[in-house]
Amino acid sequence: DYFDELYAFAVTLIKKDLAYICHQRPEELKGFNPPPSPWRTRPIEESLALFEAMKSGKLAEGEATLRMKITLEEGKQDPVAYRIKMAAHHRTGNKWCIYPTYDFTHCLVDSLENITHSLCTKEFQTRRSAYYWLCNSLDVYCPVQWEYSRLNVNYTVVSKRKIAKLISERIVDDWDDPRLFTLTALRRRGFPSLAINNFCALMGLTVASAVVDPAMLEASVRDVLNVTAPRAMAVLSPIRVLITNMANQITPTYIEIPDFPSDPANSAKHMVPLEKEIFIEREDFKEDTTDSNFRRLTPKQIVGLRHAGYAIELKEVVRDPATGEIDHLEVIRHPIESLKTKPKAFIHWVSVPLTVEVRLYERLFNHKNPEDPNEVPGGFLSDCNLDSKTTLTNALVDVSVKYAQPFQQFQFERVGFFSVDTDSRIGKLVFNRTVSLKDSAGKN
Repeated sequence: DYFDELYAFAVTLIKKDLAYICHQRPEELKGFNPPPSPWRTRPIEESLALFEAMKSGKLAEGEATLRMKITLEEGKQDPVAYRIKMAAHHRTGNKWCIYPTYDFTHCLVDSLENITHSLCTKEFQTRRSAYYWLCNSLDVYCPVQWEYSRLNVNYTVVSKRKIAKLISERIVDDWDDPRLFTLTALRRRGFPSLAINNFCALMGLTVASAVVDPAMLEASVRDVLNVTAPRAMAVLSPIRVLITNMANQITPTYIEIPDFPSDPANSAKHMVPLEKEIFIEREDFKEDTTDSNFRRLTPKQIVGLRHAGYAIELKEVVRDPATGEIDHLEVIRHPIESLKTKPKAFIHWVSVPLTVEVRLYERLFNHKNPEDPNEVPGGFLSDCNLDSKTTLTNALVDVSVKYAQPFQQFQFERVGFFSVDTDSRIGKLVFNRTVSLKDSAGKN
């Protein structure tokens, strides 16, 4: 947006004899104590003519740079303001073949946009003098630069260069891939902005290096979603169940369920159907009855249906004659109030559900510090968890979410918090798992 203004600033800097055209090659400037530029005293008119030649494409890449006459500590070179780059720009096309550097644009764009404070991480501390020098040399408004420590998160990389490599290598899909920690990625995954702000406030501002586990951020997400994300029921790995003592109905029975069961009196409510055919999670049924810790449906154990007011008892396991795999379960339902002994557990279920796609995410990297050569000798790409994304194409969700919009968040009971993905289309919802209901220590 400011290429024209920045170019005019560069011309002004040359006219003030505070910048010059230099022909030192990059290889000459490597190592300790590189030689000073022999062109530092070049006449103003000569630098202006060469700068125009750079802009007109008459000089090749690497043949010349515009450098600023900033007096820095001994052994430091004058910083580069402009380089030649024979490449089109995604906003300006082929208008320019010279491009300004960060050192040149940072303070000037801040000034043009009336920024009050430029908040930087500590590695920019050494550039503060250049920031102030350039604004003062051009006699423009000068913002304040403050530096603080970057908040680092384990099991990820935040370098733009490294994220670009992950994208080019097709390890992640794009900058908003929910496995990344860019803001667009966190939003797509379903992290509320309030949760991120709460997390940052909890960590506080400091100049000391800080590294935190992503579980701390996820805990803030749970705290917010627990009181903002309405409940729904979803079955990720369904098994079909027929209630044999329930007649086929022309219209289904509807059950009223609060969006927030912890406060049913003050909660909004939604309706879900209950028909003879329901679906439950495959992991909520076991044919083996020897596991005394398993509290869900078995041939010898009934289980309650969440919100329905019924418990179900297994009558028969029906198998596919060709494969021997379970085709469906036949059960008998019992009103809860008729039972002498209440069920040990209640499970979620769906009836007349929507078929949706669900994407489950794990950590993208296997080690806490994927950029540490001591921990990951092969480099961060070698540490990628290639199974960090699982796509379920036939998950089932109750009809209360039918008109959900992208970024809308839900808590799927007993499963986790989920957000509607931007890939969703009419009739085909896609959900990203934001976080599980429990943290890594198993706590809600």
